[in-house]
Amino acid sequence: MTIVVKVGGAAGNRLEPLLDEVVGRRDLVLVHGGSEEVDRLGESMGRPAEYYTSPSGVVSRRSDPAHLEVVVLALAGKVQTSLVAALGARGVRAVGLSGVDGRLLLAQRKSGARAVVEGRTILLNDDLSGTIETVDGDLLRSLLGLGILPVVGPPAITAAGEVVNVDADRVAAAIAAALRADALLLLTNVPGLLERRDDPSSRIPRIAGAELERYLPIAAGRMRKKLLAAKSALSGGVGRVVIAPSGVATPIASALQGEGTVIA
Repeated sequence: MTIVVKVGGAAGNRLEPLLDEVVGRRDLVLVHGGSEEVDRLGESMGRPAEYYTSPSGVVSRRSDPAHLEVVVLALAGKVQTSLVAALGARGVRAVGLSGVDGRLLLAQRKSGARAVVEGRTILLNDDLSGTIETVDGDLLRSLLGLGILPVVGPPAITAAGEVVNVDADRVAAAIAAALRADALLLLTNVPGLLERRDDPSSRIPRIAGAELERYLPIAAGRMRKKLLAAKSALSGGVGRVVIAPSGVATPIASALQGEGTVIA
Protein backbone atom coordinates (compact mmCIF):
# COMPACT_ATOMS: atom_id res chain seq x y z
CA MET A 1 0.00 0.00 0.00
CA THR A 2 1.11 3.55 -0.76
CA ILE A 3 -0.65 6.49 0.81
CA VAL A 4 -0.22 10.24 0.61
CA VAL A 5 -1.14 12.24 3.69
CA LYS A 6 -1.64 15.98 3.55
CA VAL A 7 -2.00 17.87 6.80
CA GLY A 8 -3.38 21.38 6.78
CA GLY A 9 -1.62 24.37 8.24
CA ALA A 10 -4.63 26.33 9.45
CA ALA A 11 -5.43 26.93 13.11
CA GLY A 12 -7.06 23.94 14.77
CA ASN A 13 -4.94 21.25 13.14
CA ARG A 14 -2.90 18.97 15.39
CA LEU A 15 0.41 17.57 14.25
CA GLU A 16 1.62 15.46 17.21
CA PRO A 17 -0.80 12.51 16.77
CA LEU A 18 0.02 12.34 13.07
CA LEU A 19 3.78 12.48 13.61
CA ASP A 20 3.57 9.77 16.27
CA GLU A 21 1.58 7.56 13.91
CA VAL A 22 4.11 7.96 11.09
CA VAL A 23 6.83 6.20 13.09
CA GLY A 24 7.70 2.85 11.49
CA ARG A 25 5.82 3.43 8.23
CA ARG A 26 7.61 3.06 4.89
CA ASP A 27 4.61 3.52 2.63
CA LEU A 28 3.82 7.18 3.11
CA VAL A 29 4.54 10.61 1.64
CA LEU A 30 3.69 13.54 3.89
CA VAL A 31 2.52 16.79 2.29
CA HIS A 32 2.10 19.94 4.34
CA GLY A 33 0.43 23.29 4.11
CA GLY A 34 1.12 26.12 6.51
CA SER A 35 -1.38 28.92 6.05
CA GLU A 36 -1.30 29.98 9.71
CA GLU A 37 2.50 30.32 9.70
CA VAL A 38 2.43 32.16 6.36
CA ASP A 39 -0.11 34.62 7.78
CA ARG A 40 1.88 35.08 11.00
CA LEU A 41 5.17 35.66 9.19
CA GLY A 42 3.54 37.99 6.70
CA GLU A 43 2.14 40.12 9.51
CA SER A 44 5.55 40.31 11.20
CA MET A 45 7.16 41.40 7.90
CA GLY A 46 4.52 44.01 7.21
CA ARG A 47 3.07 41.96 4.39
CA PRO A 48 -0.33 40.78 5.63
CA ALA A 49 -1.99 37.99 3.67
CA GLU A 50 -4.44 38.81 0.93
CA TYR A 51 -7.01 36.38 -0.39
CA TYR A 52 -9.20 36.59 -3.45
CA THR A 53 -12.21 34.71 -4.77
CA SER A 54 -12.20 33.56 -8.39
CA PRO A 55 -15.32 33.82 -10.57
CA SER A 56 -15.88 30.09 -9.93
CA GLY A 57 -15.96 30.68 -6.16
CA VAL A 58 -12.51 29.28 -5.25
CA VAL A 59 -10.71 31.20 -2.50
CA SER A 60 -6.94 31.55 -3.09
CA ARG A 61 -4.00 33.32 -1.50
CA ARG A 62 -2.72 36.32 -3.42
CA SER A 63 0.77 35.46 -4.67
CA ASP A 64 2.34 38.67 -5.89
CA PRO A 65 6.17 38.80 -5.59
CA ALA A 66 6.13 40.18 -2.02
CA HIS A 67 3.68 37.56 -0.77
CA LEU A 68 5.45 34.73 -2.61
CA GLU A 69 8.62 35.57 -0.69
CA VAL A 70 6.69 35.11 2.56
CA VAL A 71 5.30 31.78 1.34
CA VAL A 72 8.79 30.49 0.50
CA LEU A 73 10.25 31.59 3.84
CA ALA A 74 7.39 30.11 5.83
CA LEU A 75 6.72 26.84 4.00
CA ALA A 76 10.04 25.76 2.48
CA GLY A 77 11.76 27.23 5.54
CA LYS A 78 10.19 27.13 8.99
CA VAL A 79 7.23 24.75 8.54
CA GLN A 80 9.13 22.09 6.62
CA THR A 81 12.22 22.25 8.82
CA SER A 82 10.10 21.99 11.96
CA LEU A 83 8.30 18.92 10.61
CA VAL A 84 11.51 17.15 9.63
CA ALA A 85 13.06 17.98 13.01
CA ALA A 86 9.99 16.68 14.88
CA LEU A 87 10.11 13.45 12.88
CA GLY A 88 13.83 13.15 13.56
CA ALA A 89 13.14 13.42 17.28
CA ARG A 90 10.91 10.37 16.86
CA GLY A 91 13.65 8.42 15.08
CA VAL A 92 12.16 8.88 11.62
CA ARG A 93 14.54 9.54 8.70
CA ALA A 94 12.82 12.32 6.79
CA VAL A 95 13.85 14.63 3.98
CA GLY A 96 12.12 17.95 3.37
CA LEU A 97 11.51 18.85 -0.27
CA SER A 98 9.81 21.83 -1.80
CA GLY A 99 8.58 21.42 -5.34
CA VAL A 100 11.64 23.39 -6.46
CA ASP A 101 14.10 20.79 -5.13
CA GLY A 102 15.17 18.49 -7.94
CA ARG A 103 12.31 19.96 -9.99
CA LEU A 104 10.05 17.67 -8.01
CA LEU A 105 6.93 19.66 -8.90
CA LEU A 106 7.01 21.13 -12.39
CA ALA A 107 4.29 23.71 -12.86
CA GLN A 108 2.85 26.10 -15.40
CA ARG A 109 2.43 29.67 -14.23
CA LYS A 110 -1.19 30.74 -14.35
CA SER A 111 -1.92 33.50 -16.82
CA GLY A 112 -4.77 35.90 -16.43
CA ALA A 113 -5.76 34.96 -12.88
CA ARG A 114 -9.06 36.66 -12.13
CA ALA A 115 -10.64 37.85 -8.91
CA VAL A 116 -14.10 39.13 -8.05
CA VAL A 117 -13.80 42.44 -6.17
CA GLU A 118 -16.94 44.33 -5.16
CA GLY A 119 -18.91 42.55 -7.83
CA ARG A 120 -16.38 43.23 -10.60
CA THR A 121 -13.99 40.70 -12.18
CA ILE A 122 -10.43 41.99 -12.39
CA LEU A 123 -7.17 40.55 -13.72
CA LEU A 124 -4.26 39.81 -11.35
CA ASN A 125 -1.34 40.31 -13.71
CA ASP A 126 1.31 40.11 -10.98
CA ASP A 127 0.08 36.80 -9.55
CA LEU A 128 2.85 34.19 -9.25
CA SER A 129 0.75 31.09 -8.76
CA GLY A 130 0.85 27.96 -10.85
CA THR A 131 -0.77 24.70 -11.83
CA ILE A 132 1.18 21.47 -11.36
CA GLU A 133 1.92 19.66 -14.61
CA THR A 134 4.26 16.83 -13.61
CA VAL A 135 5.61 15.18 -10.46
CA ASP A 136 8.92 13.32 -10.28
CA GLY A 137 7.47 10.14 -8.83
CA ASP A 138 10.76 8.28 -9.32
CA LEU A 139 12.47 10.63 -6.86
CA LEU A 140 9.82 9.97 -4.23
CA ARG A 141 9.87 6.22 -4.82
CA SER A 142 13.67 6.22 -4.49
CA LEU A 143 13.47 7.91 -1.11
CA LEU A 144 10.77 5.53 0.08
CA GLY A 145 12.89 2.59 -1.07
CA LEU A 146 15.72 3.86 1.13
CA GLY A 147 13.41 4.06 4.13
CA ILE A 148 13.31 7.86 4.00
CA LEU A 149 10.04 9.71 4.50
CA PRO A 150 9.54 12.54 1.96
CA VAL A 151 8.03 15.69 3.48
CA VAL A 152 6.80 17.84 0.59
CA GLY A 153 5.29 21.29 0.32
CA PRO A 154 4.96 24.32 -1.95
CA PRO A 155 6.28 26.17 -3.89
CA ALA A 156 6.84 24.63 -7.34
CA ILE A 157 9.03 25.55 -10.30
CA THR A 158 8.32 26.18 -13.98
CA ALA A 159 10.34 24.84 -16.91
CA ALA A 160 11.91 28.30 -17.19
CA GLY A 161 13.04 28.19 -13.57
CA GLU A 162 10.41 30.56 -12.17
CA VAL A 163 9.22 29.85 -8.62
CA VAL A 164 5.42 29.78 -8.29
CA ASN A 165 3.02 29.19 -5.45
CA VAL A 166 0.81 26.10 -5.69
CA ASP A 167 -2.02 24.85 -3.52
CA ALA A 168 -0.94 22.17 -1.05
CA ASP A 169 -4.10 20.09 -1.55
CA ARG A 170 -3.41 20.03 -5.29
CA VAL A 171 0.22 19.12 -4.55
CA ALA A 172 -0.98 16.13 -2.53
CA ALA A 173 -3.41 15.09 -5.28
CA ALA A 174 -0.73 15.31 -7.97
CA ILE A 175 1.73 13.29 -5.89
CA ALA A 176 -0.90 10.66 -5.11
CA ALA A 177 -1.70 10.33 -8.82
CA ALA A 178 1.98 10.11 -9.78
CA LEU A 179 2.51 7.30 -7.25
CA ARG A 180 -0.81 5.61 -8.10
CA ALA A 181 -1.50 5.74 -4.39
CA ASP A 182 -4.12 3.54 -2.81
CA ALA A 183 -5.39 6.47 -0.76
CA LEU A 184 -5.01 10.22 -0.38
CA LEU A 185 -5.80 11.50 3.11
CA LEU A 186 -6.56 15.22 3.42
CA LEU A 187 -6.35 15.86 7.16
CA THR A 188 -7.91 19.08 8.29
CA ASN A 189 -9.44 20.95 11.23
CA VAL A 190 -13.03 19.88 10.56
CA PRO A 191 -14.72 16.44 10.69
CA GLY A 192 -15.10 16.27 6.90
CA LEU A 193 -17.39 17.85 4.34
CA LEU A 194 -20.33 19.36 6.22
CA GLU A 195 -23.74 19.83 4.68
CA ARG A 196 -24.29 22.75 7.06
CA ARG A 197 -21.23 24.82 7.86
CA ASP A 198 -20.23 24.81 11.56
CA ASP A 199 -22.53 21.84 12.26
CA PRO A 200 -20.35 18.73 12.80
CA SER A 201 -23.43 16.52 12.92
CA SER A 202 -24.09 17.31 9.24
CA ARG A 203 -20.94 15.50 8.07
CA ILE A 204 -21.39 13.72 4.75
CA PRO A 205 -19.79 10.29 5.29
CA ARG A 206 -19.42 9.11 1.70
CA ILE A 207 -19.51 10.53 -1.81
CA ALA A 208 -19.35 8.58 -5.05
CA GLY A 209 -16.67 10.04 -7.28
CA ALA A 210 -19.12 10.39 -10.16
CA GLU A 211 -21.35 12.61 -7.99
CA LEU A 212 -18.62 14.87 -6.65
CA GLU A 213 -19.57 17.88 -8.77
CA ARG A 214 -22.95 18.29 -7.13
CA TYR A 215 -21.34 18.75 -3.71
CA LEU A 216 -19.19 21.72 -4.79
CA PRO A 217 -21.90 24.34 -4.05
CA ILE A 218 -22.04 23.37 -0.37
CA ALA A 219 -18.25 23.33 0.08
CA ALA A 220 -17.41 26.53 1.94
CA GLY A 221 -14.06 28.33 1.81
CA ARG A 222 -11.02 26.13 1.24
CA MET A 223 -13.12 22.96 1.43
CA ARG A 224 -13.98 23.60 -2.21
CA LYS A 225 -10.28 23.23 -3.08
CA LYS A 226 -10.18 19.91 -1.26
CA LEU A 227 -13.06 18.60 -3.34
CA LEU A 228 -11.37 19.76 -6.53
CA ALA A 229 -8.15 18.09 -5.38
CA ALA A 230 -10.09 14.91 -4.68
CA LYS A 231 -11.57 15.00 -8.17
CA SER A 232 -8.10 15.40 -9.67
CA ALA A 233 -6.67 12.54 -7.60
CA LEU A 234 -9.45 10.12 -8.52
CA SER A 235 -9.15 10.95 -12.22
CA GLY A 236 -5.42 10.26 -11.86
CA GLY A 237 -6.00 6.71 -10.63
CA VAL A 238 -5.97 7.14 -6.85
CA GLY A 239 -8.14 4.54 -5.14
CA ARG A 240 -9.93 6.80 -2.68
CA VAL A 241 -9.70 10.20 -1.05
CA VAL A 242 -10.64 10.84 2.57
CA ILE A 243 -11.19 14.30 4.05
CA ALA A 244 -10.78 13.67 7.76
CA PRO A 245 -9.91 15.38 11.05
CA SER A 246 -6.28 15.70 12.14
CA GLY A 247 -7.14 16.18 15.80
CA VAL A 248 -7.87 12.58 16.76
CA ALA A 249 -5.63 10.04 18.48
CA THR A 250 -4.77 8.11 15.30
CA PRO A 251 -5.67 10.30 12.31
CA ILE A 252 -4.19 8.02 9.64
CA ALA A 253 -5.82 4.83 10.91
CA SER A 254 -9.11 6.63 11.54
CA ALA A 255 -9.19 8.08 8.02
CA LEU A 256 -8.36 4.71 6.45
CA GLN A 257 -11.20 3.18 8.47
CA GLY A 258 -13.68 5.70 7.03
CA GLU A 259 -13.67 8.55 9.55
CA GLY A 260 -14.48 11.82 7.80
CA THR A 261 -15.78 12.02 4.23
CA VAL A 262 -14.74 9.19 1.93
CA ILE A 263 -14.74 9.90 -1.80
CA ALA A 264 -14.27 6.83 -3.98
